[in-house]
Amino acid sequence: TPSLVTRLTNDVNQIQVAIALGVRQLVRWPVLAVGSMVAALCIDVGLGLVFFVCIPVVGLVFWLVMSRSVPYFRVMQQRLDRVSLVCREALSGARVIRAFRRDDAERKRFREAAFAQADTAISVGRLSAVLNPSTLLIMNLGVVAILWASGQRVFEGELTQGQVIAFVNYMGQALLSVVFVANLVVVFTRGAASAQRVGEVLSCPASLVPGSEEPDADATDAAVPALELADVSFWYEGAREPAISGVSLSLGQGETLGIIGGTGSGKSTLANLVVSLYDAGAGTVRVFGHDVRTLSFGSLRRAVAIVPQQASLLAGTIRSNLSWRCPDADESALMEALERAQASDFVLAKEGALDAPVEAGGKNFSGGQRQRLTIARALVGSPRLLILDDSASALDLATDARLREALGSLSGLSRIVISQRVSSVMGADDILVLDHGHVAGLGTHRELYSSCDLYREICLSQLSEGEVA
Repeated sequence: TPSLVTRLTNDVNQIQVAIALGVRQLVRWPVLAVGSMVAALCIDVGLGLVFFVCIPVVGLVFWLVMSRSVPYFRVMQQRLDRVSLVCREALSGARVIRAFRRDDAERKRFREAAFAQADTAISVGRLSAVLNPSTLLIMNLGVVAILWASGQRVFEGELTQGQVIAFVNYMGQALLSVVFVANLVVVFTRGAASAQRVGEVLSCPASLVPGSEEPDADATDAAVPALELADVSFWYEGAREPAISGVSLSLGQGETLGIIGGTGSGKSTLANLVVSLYDAGAGTVRVFGHDVRTLSFGSLRRAVAIVPQQASLLAGTIRSNLSWRCPDADESALMEALERAQASDFVLAKEGALDAPVEAGGKNFSGGQRQRLTIARALVGSPRLLILDDSASALDLATDARLREALGSLSGLSRIVISQRVSSVMGADDILVLDHGHVAGLGTHRELYSSCDLYREICLSQLSEGEVA
């Protein structure tokens, strides 16, 4: 994230500066330099040879500076990424840093990152600083050569003093043009390094390509499963073992599937495969009879709503956050979603109700309130399949029970409930037990309690035998 932010701001700005200066200056000064050379040659071809000696030498200086500056600029931008990363972590984790008394350590981290970036900037600055003096030296030596060579010829009457002065003025005009071009070289060099970094982002291939199928929801056969997984597997890039391996199941329309397992068992990965945030490495994921690869993102998102683990709200109002799935939703639809998500009480208690402000990240709401708002947001627009990815972890047991009861009363809504709580999934039509990406069990609560050791262990770690029964 910090690297992308730097590329979107600093690198793009460097490219804009290079293009703006190129449009305005790169045409003007070379034309003046060439025009001055032509005018000088018209006065005397012999003295004009001084230009043809100076120009290759200046070009050599340009090449030496550019070839060494580009790597420096690339490193400098990378170290700017590091500065951005340290700043972002310090700002987002300020409370944790103070709680663990890591203030001095974070200051040291920032100081090291800032000085590393500054050292690189100073090094490239010193290298670029060589360009102007060396260019001026070469061109002024050319002026000296012209005066030396023309002195005897003026004495002999072959040239007039006015011609020599004009020649020196042309040389000075060419010198000024070369100095400006030299300054542009530094800007273009930095812009080239930034353009390469921006190009890396633009050239990243899309990992997901949407399909074009737009099925009619009303025409779907009620007998078709809401979700079908056929031997689905998925690997994260660079991982030795699959995050999901050989998962197969079927969820009927209007039914509830519970998913439970230890940390890192692949529960959230499976949810992301259903909404096509990831593409299955093997096997097929079907939603209401359609392969998710063939569906357009719009039709898939209309049919399936997900409430992620991390409750995410954007700065604005409660209304603007609830309207993500359905921008045209009226107030009654929003309030109905809030009531089912058990969020209407605290929303109505706020000044402005639906138009109450939401700070960035929803920081002016508690964790449980943020979760209920994200659940309400998913319900707006009447999805046909709702995925709750451990989205009630911050709710107390009573609120969680009311929420499950309210969602269960929605006819035709298929649900996938991912949770660490046995009480949240034990009432599901089927429960999938995952163990490091593998299916450890699939069945009802009673079937799994008697046949799946892992499920029985999870149950007894949270509930008494009487509560489980």
